[in-house]
Amino acid sequence: EAKFSTSAKDTNDAFFAADTGAECALVNDKSTSNVFVSSPPQITCGGNNITVTKNPASLFWSFTVPALNNGGKGCAIVTIDKTNPLLTTVISKGHNNRSPSCVSSPNTVERQLEVRY
Repeated sequence: EAKFSTSAKDTNDAFFAADTGAECALVNDKSTSNVFVSSPPQITCGGNNITVTKNPASLFWSFTVPALNNGGKGCAIVTIDKTNPLLTTVISKGHNNRSPSCVSSPNTVERQLEVRY
């Protein structure tokens, strides 16, 4: 029972981290008229200044949202795909616990959300 309840909590933390990352991308893209189009923007998520990087060979943007969930142990890695001018895809991978760079450890639970608009 203890292992199951811990697993459920970790899953919830990872899911809500992924949701926060996706919402961060959406609010910044929609409220500032397609912020993910030209030079890498500086965005704000949950009071944190976030640096966005761009893949030089494509229209893929990415950023990490740190310090999510209870105790600030969760994070989200977000990718925004604008290769199709008629469709934007946001992929947010939420983690229940984090290393300083949001890299998975052996006990990390990851949940992914994908949003298209």
